[in-house]
Amino acid sequence: MSITLSIEVDDVNSLHETAKSRGYDIVYPLTDEPWGVRRFHVKDPNGVTINVMCHSIK
Repeated sequence: MSITLSIEVDDVNSLHETAKSRGYDIVYPLTDEPWGVRRFHVKDPNGVTINVMCHSIK
């Protein structure tokens, strides 16, 4: 079984920097998607992939 969790945050850039500095397993880089979100994926110690994202401000 595969579990993916999405969490919308106010400041995805700050959380990405925190995740990198703590050595978390980032499995999808910080990316501006064409459908208007900025996101990255991090894997937790249990193997759950977490999609951390925010809607892009135009």
